[in-house]
Amino acid sequence: MTVAFPVTPMLDAGALVGEDRAGSALYTDPAIFAAEMSRIFENTWVWVAHASEIPKAGDFKMAQVGLQPVIVVRDRKGAVHVHVNRCRHRAATLCEVRKGKTNSFVCPYHGWAYALDGSLRGVPYEKGYDDSLNKADFPLLSLRVEEYHGLIFATFAREIQSLSDFLGPAKTWIDLFMKQGAGFPIKAIGEHKFRFPGNWKIQLENTTDAYHFPLVHKSFLSAADQETEDSWDIMNKGGFVEDLGNGHSVMVMMPELVDLEENLDAPIPEKFAALAEELRQSHPEDQVRRIVRAVGGCGFNLNLFPNLGCSAAFFRVLQPISVDETEVRHVALGMEGGPAAANRARLRIHEFFQGPMGFGSPDDAEVWDRVQHGARGAAGMPIMLHRGLSHEEVGAEGRKRSDVSAETGMRAAYRQWKRMMEA
Repeated sequence: MTVAFPVTPMLDAGALVGEDRAGSALYTDPAIFAAEMSRIFENTWVWVAHASEIPKAGDFKMAQVGLQPVIVVRDRKGAVHVHVNRCRHRAATLCEVRKGKTNSFVCPYHGWAYALDGSLRGVPYEKGYDDSLNKADFPLLSLRVEEYHGLIFATFAREIQSLSDFLGPAKTWIDLFMKQGAGFPIKAIGEHKFRFPGNWKIQLENTTDAYHFPLVHKSFLSAADQETEDSWDIMNKGGFVEDLGNGHSVMVMMPELVDLEENLDAPIPEKFAALAEELRQSHPEDQVRRIVRAVGGCGFNLNLFPNLGCSAAFFRVLQPISVDETEVRHVALGMEGGPAAANRARLRIHEFFQGPMGFGSPDDAEVWDRVQHGARGAAGMPIMLHRGLSHEEVGAEGRKRSDVSAETGMRAAYRQWKRMMEA
């Protein structure tokens, strides 16, 4: 089935984005935002769920692809579908429950009923159509769906490259990120969401921005114990930012925590000593060390363009709402079938920094708000993206890399933005 979406008039993206700067209209122009929704979010792979959020047949959750509401659901055969949350009859949403379990989706307006795979199964008082209604012609509009390592992506674009090709070198970092399960599968164990009055790209930039950390998060560092403060001295650890292609990037803050299955013989940090002792009551020492090392998360942030950050120990999901409003979901991750003590420790760490009453999210949201507000002044003044450019290196595989405080990841994202907006 072919679906035509309105095409936004061509924008001169080349004039807005250069190699080391960008126009502030990227944050403030409603026409640019509208074009992004069609040219980017409806034409690339967009993250919609983690497999652990819909583990069994009939499990579903709501999501969005750009501004379009979708339902992510697992059918009776175990296949995952992503359907536009719109009845084929008169456009009413089929679902308004954030997540749950169901056998079918029934429109509350006129009762059209759809199977989990999106096929139309029932129409009340069907004789009113005088045998002219072929139910096979009216399934839900379903997106193309592919999955990598539990990350579920969907796209309206049927002919684009596979998800594997789109992720490219980022797959290596996804594999490393998932090692924080310590041998257990990763699962979503809780989330919270909030909105801030700013453009979605401000948040996209933040996940690859180490430069702000010791300044914006000074309150977090002063409230933490000395051991934690030392571990988060990320500006002096030899970290780096690397362009992974297609807008993706990785920011390595703690090189010693890139591969959580290495260096398991290292001393257990004092802050995890009590946890280790508790785990020793039911687990062998080698497993205790593996679990404890994984509890604090990995030492990098992985940005997957356009909407997912695999950030140290959690998923950060950005959802554009309007040109000057964005919703952010922080999904805490745990170990499926792992020890309760370890999952409890991960939640406490998440709450301390990313939680709604934590030290990290409120400080970040404040500066994002200020960027949006400031971008409305001196409209001709560019946003600077040149930090680390002078000593950026190109590796053997052609990927650009600079120091941990460089804006290499932002430049990577905006190169992809420019390609897609000009396509």
